[in-house]
Amino acid sequence: MHDPYFFGYGSLVNRQTHDYTDAHRAAIRGWRREWRVSRRLNQTFLSVVPDPDTRIDGLIARVPGADWAALDLRETGYDRHPVAHENLHHDSPVPVIAQIYAVALDISDLPGPSHRVNLSYLDVVVAGFLAEFGTDGVARFFETTTGWGAVLDDRAAPIYPRARPATKELRDMVDDSLSQLGVQRSKV
Repeated sequence: MHDPYFFGYGSLVNRQTHDYTDAHRAAIRGWRREWRVSRRLNQTFLSVVPDPDTRIDGLIARVPGADWAALDLRETGYDRHPVAHENLHHDSPVPVIAQIYAVALDISDLPGPSHRVNLSYLDVVVAGFLAEFGTDGVARFFETTTGWGAVLDDRAAPIYPRARPATKELRDMVDDSLSQLGVQRSKV
């Protein structure tokens, strides 16, 4: 029996945020990224929602020994869902059984003025997409992500626990993409 894999579509695409070394570029059909506010945790998360017409990029990574405890703790606020084999496309040399994390729709809402997306979180996500998929992958990330609401510019004092310093190139790329989407930004 093979160890299970997770499909990461946000911060888990950034290999600097985790220790899962058996990771491979992948794509999944049937899900769309969406910013959601968990009512239970009162936080804004990047999540996925079912969407049969959308394909998103990400990473799959093996969960050694099927030990989900550490990853489930990291992904507090999300539920795990099985990924249909026929919807998963990857460059792993072995067969993959994968799961994806999503915030439950019945306990979450779209972000609004009082629940913004932390820019330090977004920078980490986009850095992962830039490293794995290049500038075209970053463009696809923004094209296949909805629920933007507003963004809190916390770069000077990051709120996101896995924040990393962002290069000027990355900051400009994120800022330009947000501007093109018409997303409002506010300072901490």
